[in-house]
Amino acid sequence: MQFMITAYDGKDEDALQRRMSVREAHIDEAKKLKEAGNLIAGGAILNEAEQMIGSTMYVEFDSRDALDQWLINDPYVTGRVWQDITVLPIRLAIKS
Repeated sequence: MQFMITAYDGKDEDALQRRMSVREAHIDEAKKLKEAGNLIAGGAILNEAEQMIGSTMYVEFDSRDALDQWLINDPYVTGRVWQDITVLPIRLAIKS
């Protein structure tokens, strides 16, 4: 199943610092997901000042449970970066 994850960072003054402190670990995990065939695409959500305020990801997992098992261990979740996460099932028309 394909899913769209939209995740917004916290809005407190330490939010960007938390993101940056675990960003490399998050990107390393994303690379592993890509190699395993789970990550379709992803990137940062930017505000008007082009500062990172969240993320969006298109992923493919066998089930929502499998996605949830990965998600609870992502550095942006364990590092308390993402504070507002929405996961929706999707069907992409074009997949790279």
